[in-house]
Amino acid sequence: MHSAISAYKTQPDRIGLIDLSELSLGSTMKTEFPNPDDILNFNLTIEPDEGMYKGGCFSFSFAINQNFPHDPPKVKCKEKIYHPNIDLEGNVCLNILREDWKPVLNLNAVIVGLQFLFLEPNASDPLNKDAAEDLKNNREGFKRNVRASMAGGAVRGESFDRVLK
Repeated sequence: MHSAISAYKTQPDRIGLIDLSELSLGSTMKTEFPNPDDILNFNLTIEPDEGMYKGGCFSFSFAINQNFPHDPPKVKCKEKIYHPNIDLEGNVCLNILREDWKPVLNLNAVIVGLQFLFLEPNASDPLNKDAAEDLKNNREGFKRNVRASMAGGAVRGESFDRVLK
């Protein structure tokens, strides 16, 4: 990450856009910059250490456009997972990535929000309606489906990526 911070500091036209030194990543998260000279596109890996998704390894791509912080970052899950708030294409349903985004929010807010989705999936605002129905109507069945999908199994005929560490 050091090289990315250096790249940030050497790009005066982007001052104020993003301060990577402010990212407070816990032990369950890490960032990767595929191109160290491009701090606007990076990956975040979350490895939950509690909850139904414990033991999984989930990668998200972040794309930050030139209008940040006025526009939220574009965030996608890179694996196909069984989650009420992440659809099969990797789109993420997180209110601060849509209508509740405000320029005062930063990347830490997004990262905390993503982490929270793995601790407390939200069935009331779903992108994956099947997963949300399971969570609402049969929590134990939902937990079984999460485990099966994380192991690379199928749920309701849909195959998922293996994400277990």
